[in-house]
Amino acid sequence: MLGLLVVGLVAGCTGSPTAKDAALAANVITVSGTSCGSGWQDPSPGVQTLQIHNISAAVVEVTLVSSSTGAIYARVEGIGPRTTRAMPVDVGSGSYAFECFGHYYGYRVSPTIRVPGHVRGGAGIMPVTAPAMNTVTAKSEAYVAGRLAVVARLTRVLAAQIRAGHLAAARAAWLPAHLAWERLGSAYGMFSSFDAEIDGTPSGLPGGVHSRAFTGFYRLEYGLWHGQSAAELTGPASELAAAVHQLRTSRIGMALPPDQALGDLALRTHEILEHAMRFQLSGQANFGSGTTMATAAANIDATLAQLKILHPLLVTRYRDLPALYRWLDRLRRLVNQAKTSHGWIPVSRLSTTRRQQIDAAAGQTLELLDPIPVMFEAERPIP
Repeated sequence: MLGLLVVGLVAGCTGSPTAKDAALAANVITVSGTSCGSGWQDPSPGVQTLQIHNISAAVVEVTLVSSSTGAIYARVEGIGPRTTRAMPVDVGSGSYAFECFGHYYGYRVSPTIRVPGHVRGGAGIMPVTAPAMNTVTAKSEAYVAGRLAVVARLTRVLAAQIRAGHLAAARAAWLPAHLAWERLGSAYGMFSSFDAEIDGTPSGLPGGVHSRAFTGFYRLEYGLWHGQSAAELTGPASELAAAVHQLRTSRIGMALPPDQALGDLALRTHEILEHAMRFQLSGQANFGSGTTMATAAANIDATLAQLKILHPLLVTRYRDLPALYRWLDRLRRLVNQAKTSHGWIPVSRLSTTRRQQIDAAAGQTLELLDPIPVMFEAERPIP
């Protein structure tokens, strides 16, 4: 994992220098307006904390990389002028260099630093090539576009059933449409105000479920399962279908540059399940249908879809990837056991043992997903 811990430089005591003072001074790495990463005296292998001291006039980001492979071992961002930040590292024997980058600083690389011996250090993270980055982000874009087309079709069906007054059919149509949205995965949190319009809850709204600002899937769920009439629901259903259509036509302008898109994809891969655990596995997002377990299953599908997109990059970077797949499979099997021939069992009717098993599997899976966003955070493509 990249070293991102923020710690101030510890001031030395007055009086004669001690061995500790000398060791600290030996680990101060200086960034100036003309050079990057000087001052590492007698570099040695092992776990240690380098102090990155910026004496330039610009904010810089400093990365420690392998000179031979380009693998990233640590990165500290946003180091201001006359500021010192800590860089925890676990380096093995080999050749390294510091890379310094900033909007007003430019890009500089230190001379090669050789760490002696035959000691194996921590694993570095290989940077992503531009072609690989473009391939992954293109696959993500195609996945989202394809899933949005499904959402649009199913929301039109849902709205048509409500307009026709066929509320039983509308209740049957609601869940497939909502699950199609929840399977978008990489779109989670990326659609600005559209996300609240399409899948927002009444939390924080004056009037709660009765607020005019309460719209989207959950608004329809509440009405369909609380006895509201077709006349009351036709407007919200039409608004939902219109919002999905507008999103499909507007989202081209929301596209991120490939480096940001990759970082966002990795971040959402973790956040989807985190969101599911908070709102779906808890039952908090149940507004009448009792199908939050179905939504959790759709969220697991989305997580797996995103992992499939990221797999070519993860397979050489993440040694715990097989364990992650095993825990996701266990979680999916536990969640799917809530589906019966009569529909999905609400969370409130699951046994305490079953809920504990699901929560434990979700927690372990989240722990294994946690390193993935860091691997692609603020990624810049290499040619």
